[in-house]
Amino acid sequence: MKKAILFLLLIITTGFNTQKPPAYDVGEWFKFRIHYGFINAGYATLEVKEAIKDNKKVFHAIGKGYTVGMSRFFFKVDDNYESYFDKETNKPFQFVRKIDEGGYSKNQEGFFNQDANKVVIKNYKDKTEKTFSVTENVQDIVSTFYFLRNHTGIDNMKVGEFIAVDMFFDDEITKFKLKFIGREDIKTKFGTVSSMIFRPLVQSGRVFKEKESLTIWISDDENKIPLRIKANLAVGSIKADLEGFKGLKNPFMIKVNNEQ
Repeated sequence: MKKAILFLLLIITTGFNTQKPPAYDVGEWFKFRIHYGFINAGYATLEVKEAIKDNKKVFHAIGKGYTVGMSRFFFKVDDNYESYFDKETNKPFQFVRKIDEGGYSKNQEGFFNQDANKVVIKNYKDKTEKTFSVTENVQDIVSTFYFLRNHTGIDNMKVGEFIAVDMFFDDEITKFKLKFIGREDIKTKFGTVSSMIFRPLVQSGRVFKEKESLTIWISDDENKIPLRIKANLAVGSIKADLEGFKGLKNPFMIKVNNEQ
């Protein structure tokens, strides 16, 4: 269960670029509640700020994930992921990964040279520095989330189609692939919302039942908000729901409001 919760935290703090005006802006903030059955396992937050890189204004996205209550007793998680990326191209300039997961910790930064297709990784824990070759337009784990929300073709996808992104994580490039499943109205804390359903391909085995065990519901509006993430595990299931938000760039299209 521990690895499944960490995977959800990565997905959230990691729910489409080629390019249109961003579906988000400075000031956007999300909070997600992660639960395993009836147990409140933890929370994750995402926030968009502004910073200066190479003498230009860029987006600075900050993702945090942490366990709470009894879940924290069994597997303490305090994760911090950050990304600085271009407002127009979404290309990342820099990422931060500072994590503490049950005694396993990392403290590193990555610096991208997109023109040379290189990334320099500085590990502050073991005081090492390595340079890796990357593909053109590669994303980091957090910038990938914003890249996908802004894909021009997402609204016209057909069931069974894929969106793929090259993502640099853990010193290697991963082909992050999402499969479009369809549309569905789902009940949320805020009311009934039209959503688009995607399934990232994951590795089946000890944690997940099969390659398509993970499902993500995204709001079917201009914001493309991650509403829900659910994973079917080898034992039980785990889910993350949108708990709070503010600073949306576009109206949140709720079909049936809970206050009505």
